[in-house]
Amino acid sequence: MKEITINKNDANQRLDKFITKFMPHLPHSMLYKGLRKNCVKVNGRHIRSGEYIICEGDTLTLYFKDEFFEDGRYFAKTDAEPDIVYEDDNILIVNKPVGMVSHSDDRGTKTTLIDVIKTYLYKNGSFLPDMEHSFSPSLCNRLDRNTSGLLVAAKNAAALRFINSKIKSREIKKLYLCEAEGIFDRAEGILSSNLTRHEKHVTVSDKKTDTSKEIFTKYKVMGVLDGISLLEIELLTGRTHQIRAQLGKISHPLLGDTKYGSKQKQRHYNLCSYKLIFDFLPSGGEFDYLCGREFSVPCDFAKKFFSQNL
Repeated sequence: MKEITINKNDANQRLDKFITKFMPHLPHSMLYKGLRKNCVKVNGRHIRSGEYIICEGDTLTLYFKDEFFEDGRYFAKTDAEPDIVYEDDNILIVNKPVGMVSHSDDRGTKTTLIDVIKTYLYKNGSFLPDMEHSFSPSLCNRLDRNTSGLLVAAKNAAALRFINSKIKSREIKKLYLCEAEGIFDRAEGILSSNLTRHEKHVTVSDKKTDTSKEIFTKYKVMGVLDGISLLEIELLTGRTHQIRAQLGKISHPLLGDTKYGSKQKQRHYNLCSYKLIFDFLPSGGEFDYLCGREFSVPCDFAKKFFSQNL
């Protein structure tokens, strides 16, 4: 049995969602059986519905075996420092380098960006694991290992909900720069296809299937040099490997991206999430200060295109 008090980062979420985060080793079947069998109390009252919304200050009593209360809040501390582009009390925007993964992967990579961020926030006192039951700083978007650029991390639950909602509604624009093989017939356009996700790759087709999802990618040619095009890309949908697979489909793969059609091998392809635009209107909320803000980072691989005055 364990009794806890719901704090600000725990509040305003479903009871079953909170318990799943607080007790990650508890099987879902056992969670819902426990709710039915009166194993969960809120403020001394048995609650049987997982849809119950918990509030700050609620006392939650959980009658489950001790083995399910193993602490999952801790993280791998690291000496690496995040490349911080912007920080306030709610969010952190960092520039992820090529080669670093956002989260743990099946390769057993030791240093992940989220652990770097958590370590940084832990050291400066912004993240106190012992004071949290269900929340830890989280990335709101992610980038592939070999894609560099801007990622947003939420420092509290309210910011995580807000940023995630704005990303979902496409009110935070993500712009990329990349090197694509060949010269485009049009200076700009919108690519539309259907993407199907597989275990380790995706396929793109003009044909829609039961398992595919529509994707839309806006591009603009920013420069051309030695048969290579520098593109600015705006994701109108956000799917796994969308840019890479869709450019490969039209025979303009990322230079060096052999997984999606490039014949030229190099250390890595050049794809950078170089700009974020907070493109939403004020609503009288606590995050209105972000309205209209833009954040960007330079991309070294793009400099040679601009030096040619193209």
